[in-house]
Amino acid sequence: MHTFTAIALRICLRLGLFVLAVPLLAHASLPSSSNVPGGVAVVPLGGALTGTNKPQTWLGKQPVLVTSDHDQWYAVVGLPLDMTPGAHELSVKIGDETKLQPFVVNPKDYPEQHVTLKDKSKVELSAADLARAEREISAIKELKRHWRPAQDTDLAFIVPAEGKLAGRFGLRRFFNGEPRSPHAGLDVAVASGTPVKASAQGQVLAVGDYFFNGKTVFVDHGNGLITMYCHLERIDVKNGETVSKGQLLGLSGKTGRATGPHLHWSVVLNGAMVDPELFIPAEHLQ
Repeated sequence: MHTFTAIALRICLRLGLFVLAVPLLAHASLPSSSNVPGGVAVVPLGGALTGTNKPQTWLGKQPVLVTSDHDQWYAVVGLPLDMTPGAHELSVKIGDETKLQPFVVNPKDYPEQHVTLKDKSKVELSAADLARAEREISAIKELKRHWRPAQDTDLAFIVPAEGKLAGRFGLRRFFNGEPRSPHAGLDVAVASGTPVKASAQGQVLAVGDYFFNGKTVFVDHGNGLITMYCHLERIDVKNGETVSKGQLLGLSGKTGRATGPHLHWSVVLNGAMVDPELFIPAEHLQ
């Protein structure tokens, strides 16, 4: 067993908490479990399904998606990129009973990515651009915390555009030699004008044109699961519109801070940016 994991598990046991094993392989309706910062923890909540008595679960104050698979309840937990490795716990309410469900987050070192931008104004922002970017970052944070209860949430995504998967999630980025925030999404290398489709059924939460992300569509899939489609050339949907899996959202482009045309695709789960590849069935990965 990984030394760090073993130590964290012993800590949980010393606290008198029983740790349920997390499956290494995801079931058909679940994303792949990856207990690292920026990953997704698929945590079994114990007990068989009991009618419609679905557990309510929180990570801190943030509600967490709960789904069933193989007659078992699971919490599907987004782990922030800045989450401290070690022992953590969920608050789980079943009926009138509330319990603490422990789980472990393992460390992960993401590789570096060095990007050169000819337009230095996208790296060294003017006062006006900085003020705009800060307003937009604050607004996007609010969107990421959005929670809409839904009966069912499709967790098996399709890749939203046909192209090579390029810039991977979690890369520690440097723009013109200056450290910046990690790459909180997955880049799909496509030409401008490539159709961009909804990864799963949902509701358009917001559309906008942002300094960094360019023209962007946010799709709310329910229960704290949100996808973002950035740097678009054209947007074909409106706020509040219901979209089906595979429905056209717009066309790819290079708006915002981009070195060239591509699709930047992000997945948000209980407010955390997580690795989109965990939601793609293995047979669909390139």
